[in-house]
Amino acid sequence: MTQDLQKRRAAEAALEFVLDGEVVGVGTGSTVNFFIDALARLSNRIAGAVSSSEASTVRLRAHGIEVLDLNAAGQLGVYVDGADEATRALELIKGGGGALTREKIVAAASRRFVCIVDQQKVVDRLGRFPLPVEVIPMARSLVTRELARLGGNPVLRAGFVTDNGNQILDVHGLDIPDPAALETDLNQVPGVVTVGLFARRPADILLVGTAGGVVTLAREA
Repeated sequence: MTQDLQKRRAAEAALEFVLDGEVVGVGTGSTVNFFIDALARLSNRIAGAVSSSEASTVRLRAHGIEVLDLNAAGQLGVYVDGADEATRALELIKGGGGALTREKIVAAASRRFVCIVDQQKVVDRLGRFPLPVEVIPMARSLVTRELARLGGNPVLRAGFVTDNGNQILDVHGLDIPDPAALETDLNQVPGVVTVGLFARRPADILLVGTAGGVVTLAREA
């Protein structure tokens, strides 16, 4: 059973949460690419999509799906995105593809956040995957020192600029026993644009593609 097949299963399962006549929030990454390809079958039933990255925008438009501006679309019914790590409490690390800021914005603008992953992404505790932190370039050294003070080893993502014109520090070796608390603390560091922790607003539904099918985990109200 290939990892791609697990991703495809999770992506296909997310179609169940797409409602007729609504604008769909669409994330970024390899699993989301499978979702975009599947969403094309519903293109005549949805009102369009809001995209979290230029790469996803290109793929959506290639399938004939209209991409709308979030300011014009208003609140979205559902946002579908992947993750680099996910716990069974539906807390996430995202940002491996560098679109974490727009992903967090679209997630916050949606009534329901459906996260799609393969089973290798599910962990007991976040932190094995380096935590992406988007920073304003002039603040990079300041933020680096603060991340080091917290016990992390921040590494500049070389040769990469976000769609917002910023840089990313990938923080290795962080111990994250309380993801929501760390997210709050890092958000207060001057120059930090977004932290790749999705814990204060975690996923509502986690669809995990496995060798035996799709496992659905729901966040408690």
